Amino acid sequence: MTLYWRIFLLNAAVLVVAVLLLLGPVTVSTPVLFGEALVLIAGLVVMLIANAVLLRLGLAPLARLNRAMATADLLRPGNRATVTGPGDVAELTKTFNAMLARLESERATSSGRALSAQEAERKRLAQELHDEVGQTLTAVLLQLKHAADHAPQSVRADLHQAQETTRAGLDEIRRIARRLRPGVLEELGLHSALRALTTEFTTPRTSATAYISPGLSPLDPATELVLYRIAQEGLTNTARHARATRVEVHLSPLPDAGVALLVRDNGTGIGKAPEGAGISGMRERALLIGADLDIGQGPRGGTEIRLQVTGNTADDRIQEHVR
Repeated sequence: MTLYWRIFLLNAAVLVVAVLLLLGPVTVSTPVLFGEALVLIAGLVVMLIANAVLLRLGLAPLARLNRAMATADLLRPGNRATVTGPGDVAELTKTFNAMLARLESERATSSGRALSAQEAERKRLAQELHDEVGQTLTAVLLQLKHAADHAPQSVRADLHQAQETTRAGLDEIRRIARRLRPGVLEELGLHSALRALTTEFTTPRTSATAYISPGLSPLDPATELVLYRIAQEGLTNTARHARATRVEVHLSPLPDAGVALLVRDNGTGIGKAPEGAGISGMRERALLIGADLDIGQGPRGGTEIRLQVTGNTADDRIQEHVR
């Protein structure tokens, strides 16, 4: 029976009972006697309570569905509304669950395309920085050295200072190019890339260390890239916001050829701050390979980013998008 007919029949039953009482042997005096008023008020209260209880029971599945709609998050897939209630309410819940599954699938597909385009643009920019800007600065550096060798003593110090400034700019260009497209990841693999990444983020104020456990199963390029980018974003957030003195990157094996990534610092912690674009980007990358991502405060303070990849979760479609 549909919700419409349930509510209609409920109210019809109340009205029928009221009419039967009017047509029955019970009479109401004028003015109304105290005993008759009590009977009328009691009957009205009973009908209102019965109506409220039956409506609450009938509309409870809609309230649960409303809560599920309010808490639905495409970046945390898998949550579904419980299919309960009669007839059309259950069908409405099933339709909502199907729509949510479709939206999650479409979100994963669109995110894969966007991240694929982003990686292609990163690669192009890194190549241009290396080939164009890097080579130009190298040529400028050589010209400055030649000029300094043949310049008068009065201007030689200035030329040497210009050399150091140019060299620092060249180093910064190379650092940016490495972050845009980690060549060490393609050439030497994830283990060396993570060690190089932590070395890059080590400063006099913050110590960054990579711990790679033995026995890790081989990973496909898509999964390696996601792990690297999430570790990179975690280290970037630590350097920018955490005010930490120590950050660790752990890569360890899981059962069934899985792998776990942990980025942990001793900083101020994430607290109740809203998730920004960086964390949303990490969640989208985790969705691409079907991994579980958890970001929160560690048991000893600071922030912990945990990514768990179970088995061969990066299918061919995701690999194509990420590459």
